Amino acid sequence: MIPLPSDGSVSIAGRSAGLAAETVEAVVTLPTFKRPEQVLATLASLKAQQTARRFAVIVMENEAEARDGAKAALPLFERGEIAGMVIIAHERGNCSAYNAGWQTAIVHFPDFEHLLVIDDDEIADPFWLENMCRVAETLGADIVGGPQVPVFADPAHARWAEHPVFAPPYRETGLVPALYSSGNLLVGRNVLTAMGPPFLDLRFNFMGGGDSDFLSRAAQRGFVLGWCAEAKVHETVPARRIEADWIRARSLRNGVISTLVEKKKRAGTPLAGAKVFTKSLALLAASPLRGAVRLARTGSPATALYPIHVALGRVLAEFGYANEQYRQPEKN
Repeated sequence: MIPLPSDGSVSIAGRSAGLAAETVEAVVTLPTFKRPEQVLATLASLKAQQTARRFAVIVMENEAEARDGAKAALPLFERGEIAGMVIIAHERGNCSAYNAGWQTAIVHFPDFEHLLVIDDDEIADPFWLENMCRVAETLGADIVGGPQVPVFADPAHARWAEHPVFAPPYRETGLVPALYSSGNLLVGRNVLTAMGPPFLDLRFNFMGGGDSDFLSRAAQRGFVLGWCAEAKVHETVPARRIEADWIRARSLRNGVISTLVEKKKRAGTPLAGAKVFTKSLALLAASPLRGAVRLARTGSPATALYPIHVALGRVLAEFGYANEQYRQPEKN
């Protein structure tokens, strides 16, 4: 068994009375940070899940001082409206929060098969959990991703839904070569026990990309990846996130993450660093043409700029550039 950290980085704020942990088949992990109203909306969507599977929810509060999310969520668990636990991940950062929740699931729920992840700015479709588990079992996939459907604060921004920053990487259910995000994810218990803690690399704590790195490493180890197009979560997109500087920063960040993940993947192979840098330079050289193709296809200058910014981010990563968008969450 994987024990909980002994350094006090994780504590239990509360749990459901009479929680029958040994009967739980699936665990949903839900990190939260300064979004008490939104986490309640996410929990409401989980309470409304249409499934015969016995599941529990672990809320990971990552704001260890005020704990507004934990305070909002805990009464639902204490009243028995939702089965599960509320924990405090005392170390700030999204990787720390995920690690705390995943490790708690392993320790406290001995027989679950599937662990799912949803964020506190997302609402799950009623059949989300059932669809994710069913597709994992049908495809024989160890890890399954699903679409995060953007819900823009201003309906006039709906045209941004097809921008690469918001659009899903796949459109159809099936096996896939790679996954990139934990925003809508199922991970088999077998994957967690094989990979071991810390599951997500803490170096990505404020940049993002720890999930992409974890998924890349899992694929390298031979775990099978799948996609469930029917298992949608609806992600709230504030107006801030369609401003040009945010889109640019996110695109550059995606390029930085791409370089860092690829370097880890190639670690120990001959000329690994040189090969990654050469690939980044080649992508940068090709990016204007790729952008022009996107512009001709979509008519969107912002979409056309995406491959240029990603390639530039890949190159900048070689010189230590790291856009830690999560360091100042109020600007994210």
